[in-house]
This record gives sequence, structure tokens and C-alpha cells, in this order.
Amino acid sequence: MHAQTALKYSQAHRRRFVEELKQFVRFPSISSQPAHANDVRKCGEWLAAHMKQIGLQRVAAISTRRYPLVYGEWQQAAGRPTVLIYGHFDVQPADPLDKWRSPPFTPEVRGQNLFGRGACDDKGQLFIHLKAIESFLRTSGRLPVNVRCLFEGEEEIGSPNLPSFLERNAKMLASDVAIVSDTRMLGPLRPAINYAERGALSAEIAVIGPRQDLHSGNFGGAVHNPLQVLSEILAQLHDSAGHIAIPGFYDRVLPVTPRERRYMARTGPSDAEILKDAQLQEAWGEAEYTLYERITLRPALAITGITGGYQGPGAKSVIPSHATAKLNFRLVPTQDPAEIDRLLRAYIARLAPPTAQVTVRSEPGAKPALINPGHPAIRTASEAYRKAFGVAPVFLRSGGTIPIVDSFQKILKLPTVLMGFALPDDNMHAPNEKFHLPNFYRGIATSIWFLKGIAFGRNGNRRRAEALSNEFAAAD
Repeated sequence: MHAQTALKYSQAHRRRFVEELKQFVRFPSISSQPAHANDVRKCGEWLAAHMKQIGLQRVAAISTRRYPLVYGEWQQAAGRPTVLIYGHFDVQPADPLDKWRSPPFTPEVRGQNLFGRGACDDKGQLFIHLKAIESFLRTSGRLPVNVRCLFEGEEEIGSPNLPSFLERNAKMLASDVAIVSDTRMLGPLRPAINYAERGALSAEIAVIGPRQDLHSGNFGGAVHNPLQVLSEILAQLHDSAGHIAIPGFYDRVLPVTPRERRYMARTGPSDAEILKDAQLQEAWGEAEYTLYERITLRPALAITGITGGYQGPGAKSVIPSHATAKLNFRLVPTQDPAEIDRLLRAYIARLAPPTAQVTVRSEPGAKPALINPGHPAIRTASEAYRKAFGVAPVFLRSGGTIPIVDSFQKILKLPTVLMGFALPDDNMHAPNEKFHLPNFYRGIATSIWFLKGIAFGRNGNRRRAEALSNEFAAAD
């Protein structure tokens, strides 16, 4: 089971790997839109068939109350550790479609990038590990470790059915370490391992006024417009300095040590880099924190959508009967989505005027996660990155949310390695999403080296792990 042989195989088959990834990306597997329910299921079936094709065993598309989980394993490395590989094959909506240079589900290679919705988040990153597995099985007929693959079709809607599946199947999924590839690097040839993820909560505020739209000439000035009510509420969610104004919101937010802040300043992206990635000139938010700290150490509240009234061309003189706004919270460790949901509802009830009916609906939240950067499996991942990219990774906090990390830690008691291969400008969740193909190729190499490295002991070299932990802490 030589890693070099597997590497040569992966290099020789790059063109085919990209063509297979294109097939994967063609499925409009948008889990949040019921119209695409069948597409999500078909995508899961395609993935299961591909896993069988490359040599994984006990492959199955497992039904849940909504969208399938796809499972496969290879368990023939007696006495060796077991690696659980997780990813998701559902994607975000592609709107606005007019902002795409090419159709979102007609993947297209331009330069060194593959464009298409899901190319990076998370189909391309998921595919990295399948191609590493294939490279071993097609050359040696074996893997250096045991593997279990668990891929879901509901991550973009908060993984509502995954925790209960993990609880029911904890024995079947027993492993030594989990790999999740759904995060970003700092830039080309600047790999990173994430050690913290923010939690998330999505909510919708609905304002209902008159039973039907009203003529603005006949009723303007006499009726409290639902869009105005909504705007007045939304304007009170933040103060003028960018702090979230919900009473009690920050009560459980703990201060971060100066040591970690110094480490983050030394290794993380600068304000200028973050603004460049956002294609903006000026920042907004809590002035007492750097931009990197604002998007990782601090919680956030974004208004992600507002609807109400006439949306067509030209003018229409009406007062709409209703209006809605969508909110997205990002939460830091020690914050509980359920508690934030209660605080939000209490605050909105206090702000709601007697002139309209105001309701709040929320989706199940995802808890934040912290990972010990000194764990020996992290050391193995760091060495794998170094071999594949030619440079060791830095350790980053992420502003994003991966619900499975908390579930792996609490339900399966698994250490999790967040091995990301996306770039800051890969437009995850935005038009013109792409995956940088050199990262795809190096990612496969990284996975090959990781599977090989983790085979030599369940916990690796403790002394090296301690050295890594000290490196993380030594920010002076």
C-alpha cells in the first residue's frame, strides 16, 4: 500500500476525475427547495453508485424523513484505525441566476477553475477523499486504514435528521477519527486547518396587517404598513456601533485570551485581505475587533432576505398586506441556539406594535464547535498538508457552521479534523461558485498522505502533538 503509487495513479487520472466531478455537480440538489427534492435523491443515488464503482463496500442510500444519507465502508485493515469521512451533496440555491457567467448546474472549466453550484461546497471537497480511496484500491487493492463514508443531503438546511441517525447507529459508525472537508484555506499554497466553527440559527419574522393589499391613496397615513413595521423592527436589531441589540444576547459570550488574539493576528487573514475577498472598500461592525475576529470570535446577525409588496417593473400604489424578513445568526462557543431563539422571540414581541400581527418562525439551530488543535490526528493532517502543498498549514477559526462537528463530538465521541481546500474567492453560497482545480489535485494528495499517516498508530506521536499545541499557544 504505497502512497507514491496511489499518488501516481491520481495524477494520471486527473482529467477523468474532473469529468466525474462535473457529473456530480450537474445535479441541482438544492435541499431547501421542495421543487428539487427528486434532484437531491437522484444525486444521492448517483453518489452511491459511484462509491460502489470505486470499490467501497456495504454502500447504501439510507432514507430519512426527508433526504437520504449515503453510506459506504471498507473494513479490511485488521488492527488499523478507522477513519470516518463526512461530506454533504446538497447545495445552496443558485439565485440570482442572472449573476452567473455560465449556468450553475452546467459545470464549466475556465482556466484553472471548475465553475458550478456545489463545485466547492461541498461536492468537490467530498470527492477529494473518494478519489484518494480509489487511488489506493485501484493500485494496491487495499487501504492503509479502515474507512467509513457518510454523506448527507441535508447539511444546507441544518442536518435535521442526522443527529438521530448517529444516535441510533453509534456502534456501526464507531471510528477513531473523523475527517470533514468543507472549509477554506487562506489562499493558494496557504493551507489551513480549522479548530473552531460558529453555530447557527435561522429565523423568519412575518408581519401581517390588512386582510388584503390596500390602495395607498385611500389608506396611506391611516394604516400601519407591514413593510414599515418590519423595517422599524429590523432597524432595532443592531445599535449604531454594530452590536446586536437583543437583550441578553452576549451574556454567555466569553472573552478570548490575549494569547489567542495575538496568534490569530499573526496567522490569520488581514483586514485588507478580507475586504478584498468581499470586494469592498469599507468595513462595518464592532470597531474594537479586527475583521477576522468579527467573523470568527464574535457572534453575528445578518438580515438575509426581505419580501413584501409589489416586486414587478414600474410602480404600484398599494400598501401590502404582509411582509417577511429572514435572519441568520452565527453563534460562538457557549451560546446555545435554543436560548438565542427564546431571546429573539421575546425581543420581537416587545418591539411589535398593536397595529399589526408579528410572528417569528425558526429552524433547528446548529451548535458551535471547538477542536483541540494539539490532537495527534491534527498533527497527521498537518504533515499530510506539508507533503502535498509543500508548506505546513496554519490554524484558523472559521466564521461558518458545520453542524456535524458538534454531533461527532457529543454523540460519537470522535475527534474531528477539518481539512479544508476551498479558497476565499471560491464564492461559496454566491453566484459563480468555483473550485480551484490545483487544490482539488493537491487535496487528493493530502488525503492520500493522511490515510497513510493515520495508519501508523491511533494517536500518532504524542510528543509532536504537544509541540503543535505549544506552537498554537506561542503567539508572542
